[in-house]
Amino acid sequence: MEFGLIITIFLIGFAGSYVSGMLGIGGSIIKYPMLLYIPPLVGFTAFTSHEVSGISAVQVFFATIGGVWAYRKGGYLNKSLILYMGVSILIGSFIGGYGSRFMPESGINLVYGVLALIATIMMFIPKKGLDDQALEEVDFNRTLASSLALIVGVGAGIVGAAGAFLLVPIMLVVLKIPTRMTIASSLAITLISSIGATIGKVTTGQVEYFPAAVMVVASLLAAPLGAMAGKKINTRVLQTILAVLILGTTIKVWMDFF
Repeated sequence: MEFGLIITIFLIGFAGSYVSGMLGIGGSIIKYPMLLYIPPLVGFTAFTSHEVSGISAVQVFFATIGGVWAYRKGGYLNKSLILYMGVSILIGSFIGGYGSRFMPESGINLVYGVLALIATIMMFIPKKGLDDQALEEVDFNRTLASSLALIVGVGAGIVGAAGAFLLVPIMLVVLKIPTRMTIASSLAITLISSIGATIGKVTTGQVEYFPAAVMVVASLLAAPLGAMAGKKINTRVLQTILAVLILGTTIKVWMDFF
């Protein structure tokens, strides 16, 4: 692999993982299109959608470890929420990750585009009063949380994401979880989800190991830094940044279909 491509992959991984730790997402909503489009833009051979989804799956696992570690103190991790949604999304992500081997490139990109579009719509729904409740008083519908996590897991497993870019708006809009608890808990759920997606991708030979290793190193360095920054930034600003990122990615993906 060319040195310039290694640097390009590292920078993509670092930037995406910093945002990942800051916003409570695995980072695939950003890194999937970056890996797909940036290497050929700067003169290198393009990765296929299968290769990008495989690299993303492995990278997300390590990015979320760093983020969860940074949020381990402060009461932001809701263990009940993590358990219910984590188990469901793990099952779904394994099914999606394994089943994606039977899908064409266009099919994987279409699933990604649909997931990003849904996430975009949900992020722009008003979320009033979420952060006024005490963290220890937070409650949620367990059946609804588990069902939605299973569905997200299948779609996320297909594209090698962990689904946090959908989990975050679901937790904010549907389950009414406070923003900082959503960010911290979604990282933990994403960590669980990425196990299923990674196993599915590795067992079906969809992972390019050297690019994935470069992304992992970048993730372990950047994700904790992003998480520390996320603790200090106003929650409304965090929601706006995530909404803009998801919107931009959605527009780019759908433009490629037309």
